[in-house]
Amino acid sequence: MPTDGGFATGSTVVRRDVFRGRVWTATPFRVVSDNGDLLALTVWPGALRLAPTHQAALSSPRREEVVRDIALPNLANGKWELTAWTWRTNTKLTLAQPGDYFSVDLFFGNGGEPVMSYVNFQRPLQRTPIGIDTFDLLLDLVIEPDGACRWKDQGEYEHARRLGIVTDDDHRHVRDAREQVLTLFAQRTGPFDEQWRSWCREPDWQQPVLPDDATTLPAGEWERERSD
Repeated sequence: MPTDGGFATGSTVVRRDVFRGRVWTATPFRVVSDNGDLLALTVWPGALRLAPTHQAALSSPRREEVVRDIALPNLANGKWELTAWTWRTNTKLTLAQPGDYFSVDLFFGNGGEPVMSYVNFQRPLQRTPIGIDTFDLLLDLVIEPDGACRWKDQGEYEHARRLGIVTDDDHRHVRDAREQVLTLFAQRTGPFDEQWRSWCREPDWQQPVLPDDATTLPAGEWERERSD
């Protein structure tokens, strides 16, 4: 639960992707810090989350087909079911600033070494009684440990635009956010501050757990307005 100063360090928050008033994903995180200017959250292997039933296939050689023929059409048509899915990859640290159309995910290996970073373009975070709501706009920027960058999932992004999932307004914001990200990264400021590369999780933290109302709690005002 949020306090007057934000989410308490070590507390559980739920990050949800919400589309037209329905939950698309729900993932429990622990709060690393929340100072009003930057929200830092973490999730690590073993956490149980909710995701569409096609989630497992996204790690298979059929990913492109599944996204094109199943995931995006189902999303556009409002036809999906959620299933439990265990986070199995690296420890993830998510950094987000209020109002931004992106967040930064830093991935760390078992020894705490940086593996890579993802810039996830998304609608701005909206706080809820259990955490934060947003919506993943599909486009990503991958940043390798040596600083090399490459754009990812541009084809999925364009397909989502054709299906009306990514609106013209979203697209304008993403276009501006791309420039913002490249500037911040070049300056190593905000979520790209070098201090985060040496971050490590508190060893005594227990796995965060989704609350019973993770999918039934109504979406934030911004998403309800979109679904009307």
